[in-house]
Amino acid sequence: MHPLQCVLQVQKSLRWGPLASVSWLLLRTCRAHSSLSSTTSPSPERQEDGVQKDFSSRLATGPTFQHFLRSASAPQEKLSSPEVEDLPPYLTVDELLGRQRKVYFETYGCQMNVNDTEIAWSILQKSGYLRTSNLQEEPGTAWVCDSSLGEKAEQTIWNRLLQLKALKTRRLRSRVPLKIGILGCMAERLKEEILNREKMVDLLAGPDAYRDLPRLLAVAESGQQAANVLLSLDETYADVMPVQTSPSVTSAFVSIMRGCDNMCSYCIVPFTRGRERSRPVASILEEVRKLSEQVKTIHLPWPSIMLGLQGLKEVTLLGQNVNSFRDNSEVQFNNAVSSNLSRGFTTNYKTKKGGLRFAHLLDQVSRIDPEMRIRFTSPHPKDFPDEVLQLIHERDNICKQIHLPAQSGSSRVLEAMRRGYSREAYVELIHHIRESIPSVSLSSDFIAGFCGETEEDHLQTVSLLREVQYNTGFLFAYSMRQRKTTVYSRSSSDLPSSWDHRRPPQCLAIFCNSLASASQVAGTTVLLLLRVLSKRSANDLCGRNDGNLKVIFPDSEMEDVTNPGLRIRAQPGDYVLVKISSANSQTLKGHAICRTTLKDFSAYS
Repeated sequence: MHPLQCVLQVQKSLRWGPLASVSWLLLRTCRAHSSLSSTTSPSPERQEDGVQKDFSSRLATGPTFQHFLRSASAPQEKLSSPEVEDLPPYLTVDELLGRQRKVYFETYGCQMNVNDTEIAWSILQKSGYLRTSNLQEEPGTAWVCDSSLGEKAEQTIWNRLLQLKALKTRRLRSRVPLKIGILGCMAERLKEEILNREKMVDLLAGPDAYRDLPRLLAVAESGQQAANVLLSLDETYADVMPVQTSPSVTSAFVSIMRGCDNMCSYCIVPFTRGRERSRPVASILEEVRKLSEQVKTIHLPWPSIMLGLQGLKEVTLLGQNVNSFRDNSEVQFNNAVSSNLSRGFTTNYKTKKGGLRFAHLLDQVSRIDPEMRIRFTSPHPKDFPDEVLQLIHERDNICKQIHLPAQSGSSRVLEAMRRGYSREAYVELIHHIRESIPSVSLSSDFIAGFCGETEEDHLQTVSLLREVQYNTGFLFAYSMRQRKTTVYSRSSSDLPSSWDHRRPPQCLAIFCNSLASASQVAGTTVLLLLRVLSKRSANDLCGRNDGNLKVIFPDSEMEDVTNPGLRIRAQPGDYVLVKISSANSQTLKGHAICRTTLKDFSAYS
């Protein structure tokens, strides 16, 4: 039997075993090239130990069965830089180096995709790649970081890939031919379709394969397709400091965990991002400290000067189910008691024990910098025990804003969604949160038109929206996610017969009316963190208050609480006290009173 056939058989029998570190399609790449090597034009030859060997011939004779057995028998070393000893036999250290080749990123979807882009860029930057924000600057590779949570999001990616393919065709004879790569959930979910559909894509990297990007790029340089979409049971990128790619200079996302174990019947996240695992607390705290201490220099249009900002002023802790965080890296905490859930909530998985929980992490993060706001997303309603609510209430720099994805107001639909709670339990939690944190702002997610949703189910959702009166919310029309989800295996792939196109707009209209009317908020005072100029007017500034609502006010001189008698113009990163004059469904408007601090505002309140 051919060694590669042996490897394929072992890989199938040990799908989640030691060989899980082998890149998906690596063997396919080697085998395909081996069969085509006689008809494929050789790539430029390189001198190696005095013998002429081109990349293609080395790839064709690539890894042996013994190579994979040797790799599986020893602890796997993670590729953090090209300077590693155990290289694949078909690559050299030099071929893993970027040598100042340019890469281009486009990011679609949720905050997790933004964070994934920052991680991927951090790894490539250390390997010697340069980044460009201009696709016309002839980057060697254009990466698309995608979302696979909705049909519309995936269609957006397909349309963009067609545009990139046209550019790639025009660049075929260019000095720097274009390679197209996909990062993230869609790369894992539709791997074979992406590689085969019109041959648009050269590289695929799933959410747990970003350390492998230098190797994938090296393989793609030879003209081969390269992919690694294997999921990991322990990858958290704890030692990778993301390179902040957001245009904002005041805030950043810090990933604290990856994957999800909830297995809601409609959701593909557990299949595209893997099982739930948390970063060690120590690595999270170190990243937050660095963000707090770093100095950013920015160019301001008002006045035209350069400004040095000391540290970021807002951090959002990020995860698929962020408040079920559990750090088991410290042995002394592994025998602790079981998790405390919100009253009336259950899980779809066996009760977990031990580890440092989210309340501990939130406490430690909030102590790093009292002037840095802390947010977190996206949580699950089941993970709000009293200790978390009490901590949010007590700490001035933990924002009093909680996202509670309900998904439906019908207990029958919630059971079909496998959410682990009833409408009654959810409403009881809402009341408990508002009693524990009187000034809390609430937001939520809802799915309209879920499989089998009746008119009565829809009216239950409408009544929940009116009863809770969320400050903000997000509404999604249900789209059937093919493959793997429970709903797909048990229901028709067509939209349900109960679907009614008036339902999403009706729910959305209630959301838009949830923000308190102008008569209720006019005259109130809010503290906001100034971020940028208003997009609509060069004369206005824009920030967000504690409840994450957008606040717009005119750019003018104001008092500075920390320097009595001094009048200043607010800059990004400043906390500004604003008196509200009006409001609509999306925005608060007012005028500035003074620049202040979190500490001084707490005393003022």
